[in-house]
Amino acid sequence: MASHKLDRLLRPKTIAVFGGLQATEVIKQSQKMGFAGEIWPVHPKHDEILGLKVYRSVADLPGSPDAAFVGVNRFLTLDIVRDLREARAGVAVCYASGFLEAGADDADGARLQDELVEAAGDMPIIGPNCYGLINYCDGALLWPDQHGGRRLGSGERGVAIITQSSNIAINMTMQTRGLPIAHVMTAGNQAQTGLPDMAIALLEDERVTALGLHIEAFQSAAKFEALAKRARELGKPIVAMKVGRSAQARAATVSHTASLAGSDAASDAFLKRLGIARVNSIASFLETLKLLHVHGPLDGNTLCSMSCSGGEASVMADSAEGRNVSFPALTPEHRARVKSTLGPLVAVANPLDYHTFIWNNEPALTETFTAMVSGGFSLSCLVLDFPRKDRCSDVDWWATVRGFEGALTTNRAKGAIVASLPENIPEEYMTGLMSRGIAPLCGITEAFDAAEAAAFIGKAWNKPVASPVASPEQVIEADANTPDEAEAKVILKRSGLPVPDGRRCTTSVGSVAVAEHLGYPVALKALGIAHKSEHNAVRLNLRDAGAVRSAADDLAGLGSGLYIERMVTGTVAELIVGITDDPQFGPVMTLGTGGVLVELLHDTVTILLPSSREDIEAALRSLRMFLLLDGYRGKPKADLEAALDAIMSIATFAVNNAGRIAELDINPLLVGGKGQGAWIADALLVTKGELK
Repeated sequence: MASHKLDRLLRPKTIAVFGGLQATEVIKQSQKMGFAGEIWPVHPKHDEILGLKVYRSVADLPGSPDAAFVGVNRFLTLDIVRDLREARAGVAVCYASGFLEAGADDADGARLQDELVEAAGDMPIIGPNCYGLINYCDGALLWPDQHGGRRLGSGERGVAIITQSSNIAINMTMQTRGLPIAHVMTAGNQAQTGLPDMAIALLEDERVTALGLHIEAFQSAAKFEALAKRARELGKPIVAMKVGRSAQARAATVSHTASLAGSDAASDAFLKRLGIARVNSIASFLETLKLLHVHGPLDGNTLCSMSCSGGEASVMADSAEGRNVSFPALTPEHRARVKSTLGPLVAVANPLDYHTFIWNNEPALTETFTAMVSGGFSLSCLVLDFPRKDRCSDVDWWATVRGFEGALTTNRAKGAIVASLPENIPEEYMTGLMSRGIAPLCGITEAFDAAEAAAFIGKAWNKPVASPVASPEQVIEADANTPDEAEAKVILKRSGLPVPDGRRCTTSVGSVAVAEHLGYPVALKALGIAHKSEHNAVRLNLRDAGAVRSAADDLAGLGSGLYIERMVTGTVAELIVGITDDPQFGPVMTLGTGGVLVELLHDTVTILLPSSREDIEAALRSLRMFLLLDGYRGKPKADLEAALDAIMSIATFAVNNAGRIAELDINPLLVGGKGQGAWIADALLVTKGELK
């Protein structure tokens, strides 16, 4: 559904409202917000609702409504939507539940949702099973409940928010964090118009500065890719809160929206690939939107912090630990510049405790802040909690604010005032701070989450747009087939993957003959056993005929046969490489450092395919145990280029067979010292169709 078809919903001049209590609430909220257009209630019995003339049906309306709120039961919804389409209405919001989200307990739900889409035809519908839209720009609310937001002033801009939960949407409008909101939209079942279609339409509104998405499931990878591309073109960043990390969250998602939440690791990799920042709490979601509204993406990840307390400086420093934003040490020249503005008893560092010696001395504060901010940081922070106004005076605090504003202006820098406690910036101050070009951020943890997100987007936008994920062209319904390791390695070797020479054997005599042909040392395995090491079904580093004969006799009859292959020597490190098939994203690659430690430390990274060599190397370097590959404590360095060659070959094989590979586990990929290559030692392959 093209986003331009939603224009009439976002700038309506006429609204038709169908139903009883919910419809009346829609009228009340639009009137309260000062909607200047016409509202046409439709009801079979009433003559007047809230002072407005009531019409009996769509046919009686004085024109074709730009938007309609359909707040009747699911059966009547079908008829009204059909009539609206025939009347060439703009967009309909379908409030009723009892469609696909009802699940298997309601046999009519799925059928009715299909019929609803058919009834709508080419007229966009939002929902069903959703509250609709709050338009704070025009005061047009297709929204059957109270909310906490305010109408934007003339020429004022704000962020847009889309959620798949109406209750979360309501809660977000109740925020007292000063975030200016242009639109709030709920997606519901997305029977016809998906979340990405709604999102693009909102981004096209010049009154929108940034977009926040609360996502329960990705309906279409391709549409999200188009959304991310358009956001970058418009310079409007996106932050997402994707639920589904826990098994409990995934179960709740399915019951709530009838949409399947995919693998969280794959979802996280997908958002990173798109340049959409991800945060994990509603508070951080709102603070990130606020920072993006004021400053947009950051051009780096360096921060400075200023406070009049050593305790606050320490908290800021500690809060940056382990994050992708940091407080770089000041250069000697920069330190001297800051030092010259302060007394001899002040230790100059980043974060800076400027002490209270210059408190309420606006010229001195301005001079110190200007010197500190001159370091070219991506974001300059002033830690400042305002006193509560009912018991204290905050008059002296404004000298600090003005000094900070002057420093930012002089250095053309991006700045934020960070309150250690969210309640310590009064809501009525925040609009004024934002008009000064200062982002008021509520809470230290939330401020760091926001800074990380903005820095991530800035970095992502500086790279080329990622290629589309390798979603399968068609879903293959064939039964899974699991070739044994000998067959799997023939397939992999034929596709150019680095597999050591090996042969299938049945007897100890044959095993010795193959070993003599391959050359010692060799490895011998029993075929047809899933977890060979647990069944003692592997013999390694066999160096002569006697050792091979003895091992073959031990393993005889343990599985479906024997497999002998050239033993890889000179191993520096082991890697695991896994491929799984995701219905949305296609082949998903997992990289990890091999051996038992990866299971203990969960040291893995997930990548969607296709990916560039540079991205795969960056993923490999992100592993905590990459130091082993890089020659930890004087050990030999691994053949990194050979490892990357092997991983790229595995990735190409997976992309070429998207939808045909259910699972591929390379465990381990043995990496030798520089110039010694990388070899697949063990492989499990599960296919769903004939491989290319």
